[in-house]
Amino acid sequence: MLKHGLLNSNVLELLGRFRHTNTIVIADRGFPSWPQVPTIDLSLTDDIPTVEQVLQAILPVCTIGTAFMAREFKTSNPTKIVRFTEQQLRAHDIHLRYEKHLDFKKRIPACIGLIRTADTIPYRNIILESA
Repeated sequence: MLKHGLLNSNVLELLGRFRHTNTIVIADRGFPSWPQVPTIDLSLTDDIPTVEQVLQAILPVCTIGTAFMAREFKTSNPTKIVRFTEQQLRAHDIHLRYEKHLDFKKRIPACIGLIRTADTIPYRNIILESA
């Protein structure tokens, strides 16, 4: 029996398939459904869990090279939230690339999985690319 760390069997299964240059999405609660991308729905109630909480659970067990986010994240949220996200990624040597929201969404069909959270922060979605 697992005693600590990631406990969700669906997330563990997804991460077991997350290999070099594969991408996964951690999405906020309003992110659209993508029928061709397997989705793990972790949402319980407002902000439980958040994208940040899921990211923090995943980072210790994966090697991430690049993260992609919509530019709108920077313009739709307080500087404090944006800086916190950027600092968390830098602390794990993850390169962050901002792009137009429509370009961001074009990446989704190539992702091997999507984890839906209950995050209420606008444009909080993040695509992680394995190193």
